[in-house]
Amino acid sequence: MSRVMDSPLLVFVLSFVGLSICAWIGAVLFRLRRAKDDAPLSETFGVIQAATLTLLGLIIGFTFSMALNRYDQRKNYEEDEANAIGTEYVRAALLPSDDAAQVRTLLASYLHQRILLYQLAAEGESDAIRSATSQLQDKLWSAVVAPATAHSNPVVATVVTGMNDVLNSEGYTQAAWWNRIPFAAWWLMTAIAICCNVLVGYGSKANRTGHQLLLLVLPLVVSLAFMLIADIDSPHGGFIRVSPVNLVRLSQTMPSQ
Repeated sequence: MSRVMDSPLLVFVLSFVGLSICAWIGAVLFRLRRAKDDAPLSETFGVIQAATLTLLGLIIGFTFSMALNRYDQRKNYEEDEANAIGTEYVRAALLPSDDAAQVRTLLASYLHQRILLYQLAAEGESDAIRSATSQLQDKLWSAVVAPATAHSNPVVATVVTGMNDVLNSEGYTQAAWWNRIPFAAWWLMTAIAICCNVLVGYGSKANRTGHQLLLLVLPLVVSLAFMLIADIDSPHGGFIRVSPVNLVRLSQTMPSQ
């Protein structure tokens, strides 16, 4: 299920095909009813149809808002991570020259891995980058622990604190990437969309005028909404992703520092 949500185009295709079938089923049910009883639709049906469509619109709106909030959270953590790495890069000058050079070299490599993680979407590549990042984190921590143990003073302690912020910021970023729209919300939204399309297919005037293509309008619109929500909610796939602008800018300023 998670792989499907990471492919907005696949979400669109599956949604459009499935909801179009539901609308067609509703139209078939109307023809079967008409063959037995040619009585007009009751006012109660119109109320139910309008209420169901309104509920679908609200659910899609709320889910879209959830996706936007998670997208903004990922952007904020990317900025925080760049600030933490940049601050620690400057603080490394407080260490002895050899230790400072080692820490800065490791931070540059670590920053490169973080940028790659944002730019590459393939799952296998992401796993390799996370493995390299974890190894660099161990080396970075060891690089500041050794001088902090040898020179225990408040100045060196700020370097250790800064490195702790660097490591924590990566954890916050990863947690934000895992914070996706719950599958239960997707299932609920899908169930309501199915009901709406069946009702629209059943009560559409296209059944009387013969313009069956009108039944595809609602499936198309809802499928586009599903695709947009999946695109914004996915940190890996799709077209709308967080760009590591702050991390890239930091990598460009590091040599001058």
